Amino acid sequence: MADFYDILGISKGATAAEIKKGYRKKAIEFHPDKNPGNEAAEESFKKAAEAYETLSDTQKKARYDQLGHQAYTSGGAGGFGGGGGGFGGMDMDDIFSQFGDIFGGGGFGGFGGGGGGRRRVKGKDLRIRVSLTLEEAAIGVEKKVKVKRKKQAAGVTYKTCPTCNGAGQVTRIQNTILGRMQTSAPCNVCGGAGQTMDKKPAGADTQGLVIDEETVSIKIPAGVESDMRLKVSSKGNEAPGNGISGDLLVDIEVKDHPELQREGNNLHYDLYLSVPEAVLGTTKEIQTVTGKVRIPVDAGIQSGKILRLRGKGMPNVNGYATGDLLVHVNVWTPRNLTKEQKEFFESMMTDSHFEPAPEKGDKSFFEKVKDMFS
Repeated sequence: MADFYDILGISKGATAAEIKKGYRKKAIEFHPDKNPGNEAAEESFKKAAEAYETLSDTQKKARYDQLGHQAYTSGGAGGFGGGGGGFGGMDMDDIFSQFGDIFGGGGFGGFGGGGGGRRRVKGKDLRIRVSLTLEEAAIGVEKKVKVKRKKQAAGVTYKTCPTCNGAGQVTRIQNTILGRMQTSAPCNVCGGAGQTMDKKPAGADTQGLVIDEETVSIKIPAGVESDMRLKVSSKGNEAPGNGISGDLLVDIEVKDHPELQREGNNLHYDLYLSVPEAVLGTTKEIQTVTGKVRIPVDAGIQSGKILRLRGKGMPNVNGYATGDLLVHVNVWTPRNLTKEQKEFFESMMTDSHFEPAPEKGDKSFFEKVKDMFS
């Protein structure tokens, strides 16, 4: 997955001037007026604007460099919140109104730096929730979901707005005490799109849209957590006329595992041993996120001991590292004994081998808790 630096074709050590130069080059290359009807170019144009919006801001850039691309743009868990704001709800005019000075005040065609003229209406974003098992979250999956989204009806046609003559805005001249003043505002008939519906097919709404069910494929990266949000571009509702589609926002939910508990990238597992197993040592089969493994248990192991299986936890969503599986040892004390068993343990009470004799390396409960959170 390309990060913001790759999108702008610059290095991570780029200066502010180099960041601006990289964005200007990409914006000119993928500008809609130079690539009419090319949705891929339009998407690249928006990505370049999103990259510049983050990297040109000192605080956002520092946060992006700290979290990494996937975590910064996913949103949700850990306060990522959708990264740097993005351009999920912005159209071309919004982008040029914010960064128009990148072209020295100029622009191309109807997308001038001032943000005026015809607007490209953006369809409404849709939101869904996708549930994953812990195993799916560990390896990453591709989910196919059915989404009901609005699309332009077959046979719908649009015409130039008679109020603004396709300009998308209307100009008014008023006489004031200071003289004649001219103001411009988006056309209230077409909403700035420059078009109104001409032919409305049966079943279409007032914008010429119908609801259609579509199967959408969602690629979910390994290491995601509950409440993270992914974005599938252009899979929200379509817009009337020459507008652009909204996005599909995917909220992630990772279901609880019956045996494993997650803490960031680490996993926790409770291992229960009988008294004989703890005294004599054994091997035990335990659950990991990728299947069962068998581990040795040393003779004389103490209850509360934590065994660390490195690399058996969850992968970092940015691919930096993989967490560990922490196995918590619990020695199970039986509550009901036979007469013979009770007599055996009574005889052991006077045996010095069964006297508690913690070694210097044996940590107390509070020390172990302190280590876990340090």
